Amino acid sequence: MTQSENTVNLEGSTSQEHFGQRLDQVLADLFPEYSRSKLKSWIQDGNVRLDGEVITAPRHKILGDEFVQISAKMEVQTTSQPQAIKLDIVYEDDDILVINKPADLVVHPGAGNQDGTVLNALLNHVPNIDKVPRAGIVHRLDKDTTGLMVVAKTLPAQTHLVDQLQNRVMSREYEALAIGTMVAGGIVEAAIGRHQTKRTHMAVREFGKPAVTHYRVIEKFRAHTHLRLKLETGRTHQIRVHMAHIKHPLVGDPAYGGRARLPKGATDELVEMLRRFNRQALHAAQLSLYHPTTGEWMTWQAPLPDDMVALINTVREDTKAHPDEAI
Repeated sequence: MTQSENTVNLEGSTSQEHFGQRLDQVLADLFPEYSRSKLKSWIQDGNVRLDGEVITAPRHKILGDEFVQISAKMEVQTTSQPQAIKLDIVYEDDDILVINKPADLVVHPGAGNQDGTVLNALLNHVPNIDKVPRAGIVHRLDKDTTGLMVVAKTLPAQTHLVDQLQNRVMSREYEALAIGTMVAGGIVEAAIGRHQTKRTHMAVREFGKPAVTHYRVIEKFRAHTHLRLKLETGRTHQIRVHMAHIKHPLVGDPAYGGRARLPKGATDELVEMLRRFNRQALHAAQLSLYHPTTGEWMTWQAPLPDDMVALINTVREDTKAHPDEAI
């Protein structure tokens, strides 16, 4: 197998065990580093040969002991333009890139954010990542959520990472400051779907997609709780929706937190902090996965950003200022 900047060249052989199976299924068995949809498109585009003959039907039946050749051009997958946006790179090699995303940085272009995104920065930083769907972006963080993201620099790496996400192998842990004092950790298991009336919002819905969030208490304060959360699934806005669902929305969450709630007798410092903390207090603190090429289990951590450190310190001082209130 070879992959240049612009082409993929693959060779392999079918076996008698493949007799009667569809070509697209057999290719997925022979070349698991590429997605089934990509392999199917290569067949339909005339990029696959069996014993020298071009086959364009994904349903073509395999006889066995046939020589397979794939020679496919890597097409540009995005029309977005490269932009010299600085990335906080935590780790990088030939296959993957791990970044620590700041607040106010959108991951992918969309309505109202056509450029100035992580995707634009990746197109500038990694040559030929425009040949990988979504410029290698495997999972997203909300605009105002900070922390760790992994990006695939090649198509095989992306296939592996997407598979880890779908099979719940990749581990993602977050830290957050929630409103209210929580006694202990737990699990929120509630399906999430599009909000019935607010189309940019998500909500717990009976017929939504399954969603599971684990959480534990790091530190309790008199009116807030510092949490560590682990995603078992990865639905849009999952942590924010689930915490609001159990009546402990995240501090500063503009969509699911409602109006800022000031605890009785709050210190002036806390009042000011809560009023100007204008993003959800959520940070992707730890990311763990199997490297798509070496198979090594790798873990990265990113410390809390300065604004969340200041927020938690202020909440802690407010708690100390009210020693008579039991936690």
